[in-house]
Amino acid sequence: MRVLHHMEDGRLDPIIAQFQDVEFVYVPRQGDIPEDASGEALLTIPRDYPNLAELLNRGVDWVHVTSTGIDGFPLELLGHRVMTCSRGAGAIAISEWCLAMMLAFEKDLPGVWLDKPPERWFTAELGALYGKTLGLIGLGGIGTAVARRALAFDMSVLAVRRTAAPAPLEGIEIVSSLSDLLEHSDHVVVAAPATAATRHLLDADALAATKPGVHIVNIARGDLIDQDALRAALDDGHVARASLDTVEPEPLPEGHWLYDHPRVRLSAHVSWCMPESWDLLMAPFADNLQRRLTGQPLEGIVNPDEEY
Repeated sequence: MRVLHHMEDGRLDPIIAQFQDVEFVYVPRQGDIPEDASGEALLTIPRDYPNLAELLNRGVDWVHVTSTGIDGFPLELLGHRVMTCSRGAGAIAISEWCLAMMLAFEKDLPGVWLDKPPERWFTAELGALYGKTLGLIGLGGIGTAVARRALAFDMSVLAVRRTAAPAPLEGIEIVSSLSDLLEHSDHVVVAAPATAATRHLLDADALAATKPGVHIVNIARGDLIDQDALRAALDDGHVARASLDTVEPEPLPEGHWLYDHPRVRLSAHVSWCMPESWDLLMAPFADNLQRRLTGQPLEGIVNPDEEY
């Protein structure tokens, strides 16, 4: 079997060592594709590369993307091919990030740190996660991991999800509507996929329905939030803080208002990062490659027609 891939800098070395009977063929993301470059599988990241259409026509019938989200992949090129993704592989790092952002909001970090003698010692106006309500928009691997950690802080956890599947953890309450979730949540974590149905899911009406003083954390995709509507809600204080690891567009241009708004905490789409991040992202591909070689069904299959 041959696997075409875009991975540079030796990132595939452990996989190559594990599957010595598989031929891995590196293909540049741009430019001409070598005439002899062909294979049954393509390992890539979800971006539209100039030579992607030609590459897919080099015998590829299985595509694996090394992320949870596949919104950057031109699905119209997929055709009959099967696509899988590394769904949930970033759940550990991203869920820890969400809890860090929530704690930073409640504990006024880094504002509480001292660089000179304070007006008073022994007291401060700090909040707590204990007793607060977390609202999860999306309850896949990442949302479930956030819920698990929030429950350990004695938070109440509400969730709204696309399917009617039961809650994966005891203590999560599935609510029937987004408005019901927003009305009761002190912290809202956006963890839904980016689709046509979820674009600007948090628009002006949705933000108006949130609990006053809400903290919004977005680790999904920037276009799930209407950023103009968010700016208005931040300006009038209805939204107390937005902790945004993903925005629209990315990279965000210099001078954008999100960089210096006092109620925004902005990061460069890094919530997935941890020392083992790449190994975790590659594990679902390695598992599926083994399945492919042994005739077992693939896991983490993407349905291109799936909506939120």
